Amino acid sequence: MGITVLAFDFGTKSIGCAVGQSITGTAQALTAFKAQDGIPNWDAIEKLLKEWQPDRLVVGLPLNMDGTEQALTLRAQKFANRLHGRFGLPVELQDERLTTVDARAEIFQRGGFRALDKGKVDGISACLILESWFELHSAE
Repeated sequence: MGITVLAFDFGTKSIGCAVGQSITGTAQALTAFKAQDGIPNWDAIEKLLKEWQPDRLVVGLPLNMDGTEQALTLRAQKFANRLHGRFGLPVELQDERLTTVDARAEIFQRGGFRALDKGKVDGISACLILESWFELHSAE
């Protein structure tokens, strides 16, 4: 039996989002949420959760390439805690060190510089976060 998972790529101005199924291990980008200094429109997130009925949430954890924390790391953790506190769903953090770079490369392959729209980058980053989470958990 598969589960539905929503993933978030946290940012202070924009939060990317993707949805996926554990059965297929693939994700699709959803609309990115605007954020005011890292605070999203919680009503919009609640609407999304009602629409997709996810079994769990995954939040990308931004780390420096050497694995140490950066300023955004704690803010992403706080966002994950707030998601759990507000909606009561299990929330997991997923190392996202390479996903933004991968997302830019992926978009570039699909459509060149014109396609490097911030919302698309965030959505594809969220997809990559979710797909890497599925890879880690496919053995379970």
